Amino acid sequence: MSSGFSWKPIRRSPSLALLLALGVLLALVAAALLSAAAAQDDLAAERARMVTTIAAHAKRASTSLGREFLAPEILRVMDDVPRHEFVPDGLRGDAYADRPLPIGYGQTISQPFIVALMTDLLRVQPDHVVLEVGSGYQAAVLAHLVRRVHTIEIVPALAQSAGARLQRLGYDNVATRSGDGYYGWEEAAPFDGIIVTAAASQIPPPLIQQLKPGGRMVIPLGAPFALQHLVLVERNAEGRVTTRQLLPVAFVPLIGGTRQR
Repeated sequence: MSSGFSWKPIRRSPSLALLLALGVLLALVAAALLSAAAAQDDLAAERARMVTTIAAHAKRASTSLGREFLAPEILRVMDDVPRHEFVPDGLRGDAYADRPLPIGYGQTISQPFIVALMTDLLRVQPDHVVLEVGSGYQAAVLAHLVRRVHTIEIVPALAQSAGARLQRLGYDNVATRSGDGYYGWEEAAPFDGIIVTAAASQIPPPLIQQLKPGGRMVIPLGAPFALQHLVLVERNAEGRVTTRQLLPVAFVPLIGGTRQR
């Protein structure tokens, strides 16, 4: 005989404290997302101002360059590459200022205008393979424009950090190694273009040898901490090399060139 009574388990509602904690967590996540989005917007605005400054510098340097503008695709890339990822944390607030910044070990990341100018002078094409003697930012800019970039840095710690950073940022077409850039990267040669981001007293002969006929090299020449000039090196189809001095610059000295043979 049934008593008419049936037992049902008691369902407990989430406690008020748990609901409050969940609400706070969601609010913090939302705030963090909004803050990150705002930070990205700020960085994008800083990059846009940097690109405007680069274009203005190019116009002022028209007498040396022979024209008043840089290629639009170069400016687009400068607006895309996150320069703040290539400077020390303590200098990120200055990442988009148009000046070189120290990155340790006596080395610097080049002034954005000079990076854009050197890239423009190289006249790269999408199927090109290029060499950068330096570490990081210039290689990232080139990677947007060519098939393959080889970048070589003489300071092992900078080479290692540059390689890890470029990989983290998705630059799969950049190969990085530690070595003496004076001697280039013989195994990967010949190159359609070469950029050297430190000042040499003379054009390194190994780099000329690794430049394809029809190729270009952009390199600062001059004594350390004295008057230097940006120089365009061209090798024609017959292998003849010509140089053209463009404008005064200031770079850290190229370290190396002392290999024993």
